[in-house]
Amino acid sequence: MNIPEQINEYITSQPEPKHKDLLQLHQLMLQILPNGRLWFDNGINSEGKIVSNPNIGYGFYTINYADGKTKDFFQTGLSANTSGISVYIMGLKDKTYLPQTFGQKIGKATVTGYCIKFKKLADINIDVLEAAVQYGIEATNEG
Repeated sequence: MNIPEQINEYITSQPEPKHKDLLQLHQLMLQILPNGRLWFDNGINSEGKIVSNPNIGYGFYTINYADGKTKDFFQTGLSANTSGISVYIMGLKDKTYLPQTFGQKIGKATVTGYCIKFKKLADINIDVLEAAVQYGIEATNEG
């Protein structure tokens, strides 16, 4: 199964309203990063153990570790979890920027240095979410 098929299967496997919300977010991410690389991580490690929630990723970002190692990763990610949906914005150097800039404007969401977590899409302002994702992509591309 190719990555778009894996993503489609993951989204359609979610109960409503999460299914509809993830589909809308997926379409938004494809509009923001029309030529971006697609990623899918099913959350299962090489030993067959579940180590994380599945993630859909968009774009390309290289993580640079303190020991000099690097890892290819996505710029922006989506994941369904038990309490809702998380949007990950990777590679931001200033971990206070997202909560300070978007936290008060986004609606009913928890905003950390790289994650915006909410129960359902109707609880947040999608324009503010889009602005946060756009900021993350621009900031990562500058780095």
